[in-house]
Amino acid sequence: MVQNASKISVSGLNFYYQKKQAIFDLNLKIHANSILSVFGPANSGITTLLRSFNRLCDLTPGAHMEGQILLDGKNIYAPDIIVTELRRKVGMVFDVPTPLPMSIFDNIAYGPRLSGMKSKKLLFQSVEEALKMAALWEDVKDRLSMPAASLSGGQQQRLCIARVLALKPEVILLDRPCSGLDPISTAKIEESLSHLKEKFTIVIAPHNVQQAGRISDRAAFMLMGHLIEEGPARAVFANPQDQRTNDYITGRFG
Repeated sequence: MVQNASKISVSGLNFYYQKKQAIFDLNLKIHANSILSVFGPANSGITTLLRSFNRLCDLTPGAHMEGQILLDGKNIYAPDIIVTELRRKVGMVFDVPTPLPMSIFDNIAYGPRLSGMKSKKLLFQSVEEALKMAALWEDVKDRLSMPAASLSGGQQQRLCIARVLALKPEVILLDRPCSGLDPISTAKIEESLSHLKEKFTIVIAPHNVQQAGRISDRAAFMLMGHLIEEGPARAVFANPQDQRTNDYITGRFG
């Protein structure tokens, strides 16, 4: 894969919940092996956009879209797309960590087992690799058999990231993954993301504007379902081209 080629390409995206439109004529290219932060105030369509990338919006009655979303040049809404395979390629981590009611090890091994992995050795290697990538291995390596619910909130969120990584996705979507976390846990997740982009394409709805500025290669500002501005993060935050972007970044609204 060519560095910074388009991994996801969105053209003419309009998204509706029954008759209510949530996204308006959005066009966006997401570069491979980079972190894109999509930020903006509530009700801007950001979560809808992320969920459209792995078709989680399919699960919402009355939701429908117009336009095109391409993953590696392939329309993910084409009739021949197997949605379960798409969601394995494009994994999502939500704002509230949701560990499964089982051990730390079994949480991470769950996906590989569903995919047919049976070898105990391979399962352990997969679990170890995913936990290391999520910067959680050192915290839990001696207590993998303990319930995942015994972990702290920040550790549970990194566990959920590791659970997605164990499926070896190509794209990771993170919807405000640090919204309920303390600064130390947030810093650990941000540090792990900076390493993960070497292997994955990451799209994040950040916790706040400051987080977007810290971790992003590129940034996109959305307002009321419209994409207002997108570009290199440094340029967007230091010299926004649209007054609405500047007003939001400087706290004049939102």
